[in-house]
Amino acid sequence: MTALPAGVPTDLFIDGRWRPGGGGRRFVVDDPATGAELAQVADATDADARAALDAAAGAAESWRRTAPRVRSELLRRGYEAIMARADDFALLMTLEMGKPLAEARGEVAYGAEFLRWFAEEAVRGYGRYSAAPDGGQRMLVTKRPVGPCLLITPWNFPLAMATRKSAPALAAGCTVVIKPAALTPLTTLLFAQVMQEVGLPDGVINVIPTSHSGPVTAPLFDDPRLRKLSFTGSTEVGRTLLRQAATGILRTSMELGGNAPFVVFDDADVEAAVTGAFNAKLRNGGQACTAANRFYVQAGIAEEFTTRLAERVAALRVGPGVEPDTQLGPVIDASARERIAGLVSEASAAGARVLTGGASLDRPGWFYQPTVLADVPTGARVMTEEIFGPVAPISTFATEDDAVALANGTPFGLISYVFTENLARSLRLSERIETGMLAVNAGVISNPAAPFGGVKHSGLGREGSVEGMEEFLETVYVGIADPFAG
Repeated sequence: MTALPAGVPTDLFIDGRWRPGGGGRRFVVDDPATGAELAQVADATDADARAALDAAAGAAESWRRTAPRVRSELLRRGYEAIMARADDFALLMTLEMGKPLAEARGEVAYGAEFLRWFAEEAVRGYGRYSAAPDGGQRMLVTKRPVGPCLLITPWNFPLAMATRKSAPALAAGCTVVIKPAALTPLTTLLFAQVMQEVGLPDGVINVIPTSHSGPVTAPLFDDPRLRKLSFTGSTEVGRTLLRQAATGILRTSMELGGNAPFVVFDDADVEAAVTGAFNAKLRNGGQACTAANRFYVQAGIAEEFTTRLAERVAALRVGPGVEPDTQLGPVIDASARERIAGLVSEASAAGARVLTGGASLDRPGWFYQPTVLADVPTGARVMTEEIFGPVAPISTFATEDDAVALANGTPFGLISYVFTENLARSLRLSERIETGMLAVNAGVISNPAAPFGGVKHSGLGREGSVEGMEEFLETVYVGIADPFAG
């Protein structure tokens, strides 16, 4: 069994100190590639959560008044420290989440980039000054941090989700409490350790891993010192958190479920579309909210596209992520694999053809064969529910109007993918498809400099770019009496 990188912390991080959970309990983190135990992590209680908020609230005023340049330099040093330990972070993510090392290294670069991007934004707190239209006042508009924030991160991108949420918060002058997913808490703990080492003041970042999130975080919503919630996860959990956030009228950012359509028109470059589909579907083993979930291919090229995609998927090397030739790792746990198998089985029973894959692998860990399904009924659950696994279900369509209706026929709207060589069509679809993000002739478009987020049941607010910074800032208007009067 591959050992964890040296020095990875497994305790809570509160007010600049590592400490065991108040209840003395610990929970197990497993390697999904083997099912073996990786580590036992301190299991936070509600009292620990309150202590973390105490620390964040205690550090809030001094951090808010810390010069933007100082905050910027700390974030920049964090970026450099993570990149210096890229191998440790990559190995840790591969062990606790399962992704191949090559993908884990890509996430290190992507996740660290949020620190560098927001280090540059920290010094750009824009405001404005102008005369009122009637000339009777001067109007000063400024920005200030919202205050202590609760950041709840998912398991699938352990570093990138921690940095995408915390970097803009810290740049804006907010302190944070991070509740990482119980399946992958180790990367977030190592991130906190690195930020402490580069000089982040005590209490600015606090990390409270727990195996029972709801009871631990619920009391924080009744505390008036908490002013912001940022959550990435399922729409169902997001609804619950929104109801809790209503108690304190919290600012909220919600990156929720996805069900991304991948639409290929007859005029598309088929090879480019296959490459885009491969990347959009199988990045992170399909365990991404941005993963292409349902494929709609215009009838004229459906057979060619489907055949080429199946051939490419069938050639994937599946295995533990630590093995250098692995291209696809396991899914996160046994329940995820069972759910994926059920979706494929139902689709097959309804008439879908399994072109490759279609079964679990008989080996230790939670492996499912990369799968391509053809002739899938559009009402099958594999088309209407988020798969979160390496399964590509394909249906056909006839006209552009049909494609738009299929793409919009879901309550979700995080990201959509379109392949066409027709520029006018691309522009039409950018206005017709109900989505927060649209990828045109590309299978991956996530970037720290771009606003990330969805519409409808896929969430509220944006992460990344200047919009991500605004989520952690309040706008303050100051009306000043006419300095020329009297």
